[in-house]
Amino acid sequence: MGDILQIANSTAFWIFAFIIVAIVAFQAIIFLWIAARSAPEADLTKKEVKTAIRAGFISSIGPSFGIAIVLISLIALIGSPITLMRIGIIGSAATESSAASIGASAFGVELGAENFPIEALAAVMWTMFLGGTGWLIFTMVFTKSMGKTQEKIQKRNPKIMASVALAAMLGAFAYLASQQMVNGPNHTVAGVVALAAMVAMMKYADHRDISWLKEWALGFALLIGMTTGYLTTFIM
Repeated sequence: MGDILQIANSTAFWIFAFIIVAIVAFQAIIFLWIAARSAPEADLTKKEVKTAIRAGFISSIGPSFGIAIVLISLIALIGSPITLMRIGIIGSAATESSAASIGASAFGVELGAENFPIEALAAVMWTMFLGGTGWLIFTMVFTKSMGKTQEKIQKRNPKIMASVALAAMLGAFAYLASQQMVNGPNHTVAGVVALAAMVAMMKYADHRDISWLKEWALGFALLIGMTTGYLTTFIM
């Protein structure tokens, strides 16, 4: 695995990573500039615009820490530049972790295995990049029509869209958790505890309308699951 990480952390990957992150940063600056210019049309003063920007910046800190929890493990598996490229565009460490695991499994090895061939790293990267490309194409083509559909659904029942999103996320993580449960009893306990913790926190966050907890729920659930799995090794 050490040789693969040397390749994954090579200068060429860092150059591409910085180019991609620079493009994303440029887009963010352009969006801020357009928003500031459009503020008078929304009857917002300069002070209100500064307050909104500051509030958005502060509120982004919490979700960033939630991503960082998963990010650390991803860097150890596929290297810093590739992780930076993926998180810089998609912004979901959980999704990229899942894609990396699927890519490695498709090649027939386990992500992070000792004898991890360069071909498996290529499979992981193709899985992550193609998976992200599908999101970008779908967003570009269907955003406008999906917005109209969402407005129609919300007029009938606002809770439907929230329920659909929650069900999709629970289904995806339940599938990934079930793959780990067959590796041993401590994996099973850790998976069940992590999944139960995430469901409980998401439901509590929805009930109390705690937006930051929704972003941190996955990170907290992973920590709880890993701690439980470690402790169960002394019992089972």
